[in-house]
Amino acid sequence: LGSVIAYFTSAKFLLYLGHALSTWGDRMWHFAVSVFLVELYGNSLLLTAVYGLVVAGSVLLLGALIGDWVDKNSRLKVAQTSLVVQNSSVILCGVILMIIFLFKTQLLTLYHGWLLTLCYILVITIANIANLASTATAITIQRDWIVVVAGEDRSKLADMNATIRRIDQLTNILAPMAVGQIMTFGSPMIGCGFISGWNLMSMCVEYLLLWKVYQKTPTLAHKSAKVEASELKQLNVKKESDMKPAEGVQLIIEKDVTGFEPQQEKEVGCAARIAEPFITFRDGWVAYYNQPVFLAGMGLAFLYMTVLGFDCITTGYAYTQGLSGSVLSLLMGASAVTGIMGTVAFTWLRRKCGLIRTGLISGVAQFACLILCVISVFMPGSPMDLTVSPFADISARLAGNEPLPTIASREPEMIFATGMPSLLNGSTSPANSDPEMSPEPVPLISVSLLFSGVIAARVGLWSFDLTVTQLLQENVIESERGIINGVQNSMNYLLDLLHFIMVILAPNPEAFGLLVLISVSFVAMGHIMYFRFAQKSLGKQLFVCHTPDPKAAPDSSPPGNTSTV
Repeated sequence: LGSVIAYFTSAKFLLYLGHALSTWGDRMWHFAVSVFLVELYGNSLLLTAVYGLVVAGSVLLLGALIGDWVDKNSRLKVAQTSLVVQNSSVILCGVILMIIFLFKTQLLTLYHGWLLTLCYILVITIANIANLASTATAITIQRDWIVVVAGEDRSKLADMNATIRRIDQLTNILAPMAVGQIMTFGSPMIGCGFISGWNLMSMCVEYLLLWKVYQKTPTLAHKSAKVEASELKQLNVKKESDMKPAEGVQLIIEKDVTGFEPQQEKEVGCAARIAEPFITFRDGWVAYYNQPVFLAGMGLAFLYMTVLGFDCITTGYAYTQGLSGSVLSLLMGASAVTGIMGTVAFTWLRRKCGLIRTGLISGVAQFACLILCVISVFMPGSPMDLTVSPFADISARLAGNEPLPTIASREPEMIFATGMPSLLNGSTSPANSDPEMSPEPVPLISVSLLFSGVIAARVGLWSFDLTVTQLLQENVIESERGIINGVQNSMNYLLDLLHFIMVILAPNPEAFGLLVLISVSFVAMGHIMYFRFAQKSLGKQLFVCHTPDPKAAPDSSPPGNTSTV
């Protein structure tokens, strides 16, 4: 009993609990805000698209600056500030949305509708601030706090990373379902109120949990100050001339400051202050490029350039191929299970083969499963036809030959996120439509192979994700964790943004097969980058898989690394 109580009061468990609360609120909000914006703007996806573009663009541009802010301030201040800003923004957004839902008719008549437009802009702006604060929270907790709590025990760090990912997998499925049910059986306004209330309660609890974790882990109060560029150059020269084999312990010389007091800022002119964010942006990307794990990080980012995931694009395509919402909800559940299996595989493989080889094995497993997706493109039932113009359908509608699609035709993209009936008009799947209007049955061989590959590949995907995450945690010096992970987030968003642009350029089902082939190509390029990183790190020992000595360091630190020796 004592050991159970000790575990539930440990810093590790409190960190898990805080992350679960934070992620649950995040997932509810991210799902609900898209539905709210569709509902508000006359059943159009315009506001949702604008919101997605603003969010992706903001993280892309500001990721390095957010990371730099994380590095320059004490851990507790960063965590508490980002927590309060994030939750307060969501609460404020919820209140504004409730006002819009209540007084939309009156707002439409005031100032020729410009007041309502201003409300839309306000909602998107505040929601974007919430997302940026969420990014800061993720960087500081998942990339920094967790490393300090784990101490020098890399096995404990791997287990904690895997547990965090399992929490993510479960909340990805359960949180949208929960808020979706409230919005379905209540109303969007009730959904706004529930989310605002949840975030208010969650903010208070999370704030307390962060304080408890901080108290239970005294080393969180000690943070290395930023190393100046000139010092880094001298260090690099010294290390290149006096390099020892990787011992798995970071011996990089850093300025340890008890309580971490930020350095005194020198008097700078107005021009220098204006230029500072641009210099930080540049320095962040240069520092990211110079990291020994640069190729591994790029490999992970390339995996975001894909339509082979359970987002609105792939599920929307499945809907055109005759799969119902209920079937897709089961497939999403299966993907969550395989994702959790990936976290289990990661911890097992790391113990048996070491960290870097785990990434190689995971990459091979993911790519092998995605071969099924490639085969599906050429199987019966695949609509792939490159002779069809991607914009033929849109051109016909704009010419007046066909009516523009309503939300009912696009709505499955949101329904599939929860696997439940429509939030807006009650339609569930093609099976519920008039039999006389139903299209001819499509052979399911192609779409079955596609989703079999996507679901099976998630074992390798999440194991690979955890591998790169831990490589960044172990090989980036403490004083640069924030800015490097901020740039990594920017890279992920950049490739994710490119995949949406790719879909915009080829939006019809006939071109989806081509998108699958491009996606698999980008996954292959990502794993080739990782293979090159592994080759540089392990040399001739690359394919020698052995059980690491528990007293020796895992092979996560490449020889010749400027951040580990």
